Amino acid sequence: MENLKLWQQSPQHWCITGKEQSNLKQSMTLQESVNLVALTKYLKHLEDKYAEIKQAMLKKYVPVQRKAELDEEMIVTLKRRDLAENLNKELQFRFNDLMSLGEYEKAACFAANSPRRILQNIGTVNKFKAVGKIRGKPFPLLLFFETIFSTSHACRRPIDAELTLEGIKCGLSEKRLDLVINWVTQERLTFSEELGDVICDYGEQDTYNKAKCLALAQMIYSDCGLHKKALLCLCKQGQIHAAMEYIQQFKDFTYDDLMQLIKLCPHTELIQCLTREWNGKPPSLSFGLAILHLFSVDMKKVGIKLLQEISKGGKGIVEHLMINDPFFSLENWQEMANICLQNGFDKLSHDIMSILRSQAGVTEISEEDDTVNLMEHVFW
Repeated sequence: MENLKLWQQSPQHWCITGKEQSNLKQSMTLQESVNLVALTKYLKHLEDKYAEIKQAMLKKYVPVQRKAELDEEMIVTLKRRDLAENLNKELQFRFNDLMSLGEYEKAACFAANSPRRILQNIGTVNKFKAVGKIRGKPFPLLLFFETIFSTSHACRRPIDAELTLEGIKCGLSEKRLDLVINWVTQERLTFSEELGDVICDYGEQDTYNKAKCLALAQMIYSDCGLHKKALLCLCKQGQIHAAMEYIQQFKDFTYDDLMQLIKLCPHTELIQCLTREWNGKPPSLSFGLAILHLFSVDMKKVGIKLLQEISKGGKGIVEHLMINDPFFSLENWQEMANICLQNGFDKLSHDIMSILRSQAGVTEISEEDDTVNLMEHVFW
């Protein structure tokens, strides 16, 4: 506070340093002192300096009365700090005393209910971890998290991300998914990507509860704005229509994002929905490119399953796909026909080639004929 420059209410008590005075000086020759243009320029210089000093005064100087107010505020703040430090010491002493006596359940409840969450921190968690489990008694660490999460709705601020993650890990390690579901859905925790990942990983191990874990993770990812992971959770749950609505809602999924999605979750229904019109909007993906992609990334079984579905629809469905797929070129369809032929879909291969030949100006090109322009049909 002593560094603040003070000024009285009266302007007469303001002062400027020698440096500030020197900044005001601007030498003028005798000729300039009788020149109207030079005098006008000098006047402008003085006005600018006056404005500069006035602005600096507002930033650098405070009234004496304001200094007294700030001193009072500082004294009050220091008293609060001292009280908080003393309270912290008392609580730490009481908590450590309970821990040393082996009163772990009481210590867990005491720490969880500490005023202003003073003992709700990673240091406390580590002390309970060091104790471990006690035969015939509730797990103290789990009891601690049960208490802080069950009372979190009464606090203004949610439990921080670090404690949230530790609590969820603890609940899952004890196979208490019921507690985890309750904690997450009460929405008084701080969600994070790592939290969603932990729940997803648990679902992969506990297949019976996998759907519940995916639903929890999807809620967490959505809340964190991690839309790609949220969408994947929906697809893994088999909620394809909900996933399509999610795609339409956020509209920030790229072509590569969706191709990666079908690689991670190769559901036939999902691929069919992505490659068809949805609510009057054009397909999100090219069916042909999706098939080629599946065969290129060693997902042949999924590709064959899709080809089986298409072959059931007959030539009309194939023709509709070919005509309404702006992303798939003539060369791509020829490659598709070859893939069909190689995998036993002779009729589908024949239908594709037949439709290609029926298009005006399209000529079948042999692999040996390098002189033919593939785009010739466009110009003639």
